[in-house]
Amino acid sequence: MKRILFLLAIFTIVISCKTETKKTTEIKATVKQETPQIVIGEFNTKAGDFVNKEIQVKGIVDHVCKHGGKKILLVTDEGDVHVTSEERFDETLKGSEIMLTGVVLEERIDEAYCLKMEEDNIKSHSDGTSNKEQFEAKKEHIQQYRDQMKANNIDHISNYSLKYVSYSKVE
Repeated sequence: MKRILFLLAIFTIVISCKTETKKTTEIKATVKQETPQIVIGEFNTKAGDFVNKEIQVKGIVDHVCKHGGKKILLVTDEGDVHVTSEERFDETLKGSEIMLTGVVLEERIDEAYCLKMEEDNIKSHSDGTSNKEQFEAKKEHIQQYRDQMKANNIDHISNYSLKYVSYSKVE
């Protein structure tokens, strides 16, 4: 009986040690996980899989917003990605090729969004902050969203962008 208890104790110790090693390995593997890189030409089709997660994209800074400097447009021959930031981007980035890390953001346009846009458009026009031409253009734009959802038999349209985390220049 003592022999069985002794073997059982040794077996338990061996198993607990191996389990501990496995947990440590799993933690290290999680830490070493690299940020996925998406080709800009595939951004709109793949971004939905990475909403609220970090990714990397490589492209040329085509535009730095002049109004606040907190937006850039990153482009390649295959597509583009809008990037927003809390901080101003340096205007000298324009024309530079960069590897950018950012968090994927999703703006969902659905019927509730369209109704809110209509309400804001009517209020803006009645307050005099938009003229008849702007009012009609906005109305047409909202209808285009609705037509696109109906034509594709979907309940929303997703617009993806990136929230800036970091970048490095590509040499």
